Amino acid sequence: DLGPEAYKFIDFVVAAGQRLWQVLPLGPTGYGDSPYACYSAFAGNTLLVSPERLISEGLLDSAPNASGSATKVDFGEAHQLKDQILRRAYEQYTKTTDTTLRSAFETFAQQQAHWLEDYALFRALKDAHGGVAWNEWEPALIRRTPSALERARDELRGEVEAHMFYQFLFFRQWFALKSYANEHGVKVVGDLPIFVAQDSADVWTNPEHFKLDKNGK
Repeated sequence: DLGPEAYKFIDFVVAAGQRLWQVLPLGPTGYGDSPYACYSAFAGNTLLVSPERLISEGLLDSAPNASGSATKVDFGEAHQLKDQILRRAYEQYTKTTDTTLRSAFETFAQQQAHWLEDYALFRALKDAHGGVAWNEWEPALIRRTPSALERARDELRGEVEAHMFYQFLFFRQWFALKSYANEHGVKVVGDLPIFVAQDSADVWTNPEHFKLDKNGK
């Protein structure tokens, strides 16, 4: 994740005399957990949010220990564990009196509103529909009927804000790590998805840009 081990890796890269760190796409992975099939071309993968950094920021008291292999990832368990951690961090945020944190989140939400609001609603709706693809939702939501979207935003207000907050946590940690790398003379070079996934906020919110059949496929 974006915690202590990532900083140690940058120190290793510096000690090895290297100046570039190449990473895979950092988007939120969908079915199959491929970084080339993300729920958004803009959002970050919250699996990478560091519990240790959440603890240091006062958003988490402690993190549960992950079980399993040290050499293979059980993504199902990883998602469940990280979702619990993120939810606890969000609940802590809703109770905080830290005006600096609140201001930082509100500023992030405003600056990223062009993609963040639709993405958060997409993820909240996806959760509410048991994870099925958006083109299997009810017709009014598939077609993005304004009244249906307004009703969904109202009914899922808390879940939408939670997903926005999770993105705030990701980008806060990611840019802190990137700054550390840059300050130590390491540039981060990346890879970009060469196409967006059908089951993504991008396609759901911009169907006119894609060649879709009547069923949204």
